[in-house]
Formats: sequence, structure tokens, C-alpha cells
Amino acid sequence: MSETKKDNVRVHVRQSYANVAKASNSGCGTSDADSCCGVASQDDIEQLFSTRLGYSQEDVEAVPEGADMGLGCGNPKAIASLKCGETVLDLGSGGGFDCFLAAPEVGSTGRVIGIDMTPEMLSKARNNAEKSQFKHVEFRLGEIEYLPVADQSIDVIISNCVVNLSPNKQQVFHEAFRVLKQGGRLAISDVVATAEMPEEMKNDPKLYAGCMAGASMIDDLESMMQKAGFSQIKITPKDESREFIRDWAPGRGVEDYVLSAHIEAVK
Repeated sequence: MSETKKDNVRVHVRQSYANVAKASNSGCGTSDADSCCGVASQDDIEQLFSTRLGYSQEDVEAVPEGADMGLGCGNPKAIASLKCGETVLDLGSGGGFDCFLAAPEVGSTGRVIGIDMTPEMLSKARNNAEKSQFKHVEFRLGEIEYLPVADQSIDVIISNCVVNLSPNKQQVFHEAFRVLKQGGRLAISDVVATAEMPEEMKNDPKLYAGCMAGASMIDDLESMMQKAGFSQIKITPKDESREFIRDWAPGRGVEDYVLSAHIEAVK
């Protein structure tokens, strides 16, 4: 992919998620909002997270109002094994949902940092943190390919349906490796390709922003992670995710090509 095309992808994704943030402020469900991964109407969000993505009712009720926008394809906290005192980095933190769930796990001696490239999402997350007085959670503006984070400063990286949106995934994994401490770990929920997608789907901007067209094959992801330096790589597709992925683009048959998966690795 040329640098111009990569920039065009980033611009489109950023605008799509700016629309999601704006829509969630006034009631989700616009056509722009519906083009993004896992987005649901406000009435459906609680059911979506508790019964389809792996979050519990307790999780949904624990976060500030407005942090849960129905975005995502899994529950990275379920595989992160977070410990008190750890520093956690969330790639593509959106309204802060996963950051706020991680905060009690690491406790007051820990720290949670969310990175997002969309100013509207960042503003929403910061407002959510301030309202609920999350003192050890912060949000930074930045791209996941160029993290505004110091070398070897992070214990755990989480992310929920975001890496697939990057037009330069190899750089994402290089950056993740750079910021992790020795022994640090990845705990990511993302969409992976299980079959080669038709070109018309790959080139559909809405399917890209919708977390489908940008999904990489599992073997390619493993190769990228190994090249970045990771070991103990484990990618676990979830066949049951076909049901909610089908709802992201009804009638397009995308569930025949992509699945949600847990992606784990260690530095």
C-alpha cells in the first residue's frame, strides 16, 4: 500500500470514528456511526457487551456513562491477567471503556494510558475520566503506529478491534514491542482474516472503517509479530463471533472471511 493510500485510510477511519463520538453524544444509530466496528444503538449496547462480546453486566455498569459505545469485537481484559501495580496501555481507547475496566484491576499503584488518534474520542474519554474521578487513567492523542509512550515503560498492552484498522500493522507491532518492558505482554481482541477476501470488499472504505476489510490473515499476523520480536504468540479465532460480525454488514457475507480472535504474545 502506498503512503498516500495509507494516509487516505487513516483520514477515513479518523473521520468515521469522529462521527461515532458525535453520534453517541446525541444518540447512536446514524449511518456514519453504523459503519464502525461493533457499533450499536444505545438500547442494544448493554446486551451486546454482556452477551456477545464477553463482558459481564457488572462490567457494563462499572464504567462512566457514555464510555460504552458498543465498539469492539471481544473483551481483552479477559485474557490480560492484569495485576495490581501494573502499567497498562490501550491502543485505540475510544471513549475509555476498556481503560476504565482495567483501572480497578491495577489499583491505585498502577496506571492506565489510552491512545487514540481521534480528538473527539479523546475529549469524550477525558470527560468520562474526570466525571468519575479516575486519577490513574490518562488519555493521549496519537497514532498506534507512532506511540507517544516511552521505551520499556508498559507491562501490558490491550486493544479492542483496532489493530485491523491500521494500514501499517508491522509498525504497530514494532511500536508495541518498543514500549513494553521485558516480559511485558500483548492481550488483544481483534478481527482476523480466515480466508482471502474479494478485492471489492478489501477496497470498500466502509468495510475498512467497519473493522473487516483491513483484517490480516492469521499467518501474516504471526509473521509480523515474530519479526517485531515477540514470542509465545497465540492467536485464537472465535467461531461464535460470526453471528455479530454478520450484523456489521448484513447481506455482504463478510462472516465467511473474518472472525474475532484473541491475540496474545510476550516480549
